[in-house]
Amino acid sequence: MNESFDTPIFNQTYEIYKEIYCLRSTIPKNDRYTIWQKVENTTLDVLEKILIAIGFSKNEKSDILEEASKKLNMLRVFIRLSKDVKAIDNNKYIMLQEKLDEIGRMLGGWIKSLK
Repeated sequence: MNESFDTPIFNQTYEIYKEIYCLRSTIPKNDRYTIWQKVENTTLDVLEKILIAIGFSKNEKSDILEEASKKLNMLRVFIRLSKDVKAIDNNKYIMLQEKLDEIGRMLGGWIKSLK
């Protein structure tokens, strides 16, 4: 299990969750328990799927990583929506999207390496 904590994609996803969690107190109350809760939960879903995939065999990883990729795309939409409804400002949005793009590149490379 320790090997999973040394994986760059796991570390990146772990770090973005911590940032999203810390932003919670800055989110307007009416958005905190709706869209922002969805952002947090979806981030945890991505983290969970990556952690599960790390422990699986090469043949089993592909489906789980595809699910993680779909969740990551949903997360991008939820964060963009958060910006559009002004739950987060443009600077936070840009910072989060850049980190999500990096995770997406890692995830895409991992999926591609399995095929």
